[in-house]
Amino acid sequence: MHSVDPTTESMIRSVLAYAENRLRLDPVPLDRGSRDPAELDAALAGLPGAGPHTPDQVLGVWASVMAPAVISADSPRFLGFIPAAPTKASLLFDMLISCASIQGISWLEAAGAIHAENKVLRLIADRAGMPETAGGCFVSGGSAGNLSALVVAREVAKRKAGPGASGYRSAVAGGGQRGRAFLDHQHAADLRDGSAGRSVRGSPADRGGAAGGAGGSRGSGLGGRGRGHVGHHQRGHHRRPGQARPRWPASTGCGSTWTVPTAGVHCSRRASGTRYDGIEHADSFIVDPHKWLFAPFDCAALLYRNPSVARSVHKQDASYLDVIHDRPGEWNPTDYAYHLTRRARGLPLWFSLSVYGVDAYTEAIETAIGLARQAADEIRSRSNLELVREPSLGVVLFRRAGWDAAQYTAWADRLLQDQVAFIPPSAWEGETVARFAFLHPHTSMDLVREILDRMD
Repeated sequence: MHSVDPTTESMIRSVLAYAENRLRLDPVPLDRGSRDPAELDAALAGLPGAGPHTPDQVLGVWASVMAPAVISADSPRFLGFIPAAPTKASLLFDMLISCASIQGISWLEAAGAIHAENKVLRLIADRAGMPETAGGCFVSGGSAGNLSALVVAREVAKRKAGPGASGYRSAVAGGGQRGRAFLDHQHAADLRDGSAGRSVRGSPADRGGAAGGAGGSRGSGLGGRGRGHVGHHQRGHHRRPGQARPRWPASTGCGSTWTVPTAGVHCSRRASGTRYDGIEHADSFIVDPHKWLFAPFDCAALLYRNPSVARSVHKQDASYLDVIHDRPGEWNPTDYAYHLTRRARGLPLWFSLSVYGVDAYTEAIETAIGLARQAADEIRSRSNLELVREPSLGVVLFRRAGWDAAQYTAWADRLLQDQVAFIPPSAWEGETVARFAFLHPHTSMDLVREILDRMD
């Protein structure tokens, strides 16, 4: 299995040919996604099994049955959830990383990979207005980034509570108060604090933001509406009538300029106005390049204003890790999130940014935002359709007059069955609605009109 023999030679040719054909698809077809499990079981009968199979046999099953059962998130017809549109350069370099088994745990093992990743993190930090001291690492996604940053926020809150505190419980104000974390309702978390049993829950206070874009930040994921600051006091929030003003030893605010139903992040401030004012004050900042920065899955950038604080929380101490920690001045990405083992998932983005240049990224993002505005104008022009709200970045929420949830579902199912688009229904304040999520710069207004025509 680890040598180059005739089977390996055959496999290299077949797999690379398949990969080359896939990379040459322009546009990428949508494919169908969900399939009957029994059908898939039948196709995979004996795979894997006790004995070997030829590479072409296994690859043939993948190409003919399994791959078509995966909707292509990089298709310009993928308009549901938050799509992906990785560049050709990023996909190619992702293959190189895989075939070379490149990891990015510590500077001792992967200085070249980590240095390249850090160049991209520096670029993002500069765009966010964070100081030169900012740093972090790439993690798998927004959830991993949020959790890692919230853990840091929680630990900072505990430290600020002082030696008289036990977990979130504090000796301040009679000893009964606990720390608070304010999150948006769209990404409500339930992060159990083991020492105090305190849940961190979402709040519907700000209907326009979400915790999905930033963990432990003042401002939000790329600026925005949430307010707060990791470890800083916030007084008087969420008091019941007649309740005394509490003295919380520490509190955390988490916000975002996007919610999954309504928006996306944006690496250029040109079209954003004041939406991102204040992000330069964030204690931590997260953006998902596998969404708006055209990187392959999975890739999220996590940055801290003061990374030494994050390192003091996340650094794992074990005798076998002493060798990577006893080297002052070296950067170990494993010390800045809850992970240890990690893929060098920031490298495809570094390669693509280096090949195409940052200006090309800004232009592609502006294209998606412009498409959202054009789609909103088209919806306004149709008497049977109504905008739910003005488009925010690449997302457009709209309703079809007189439709119920079942009709939205039937419409979406037909679009996918006919390979027109993947655009599943969404929800807004309890109501089923339709939603465009624009990202791919090759999505066309002709496709938008075809989708809307099918609501007549």
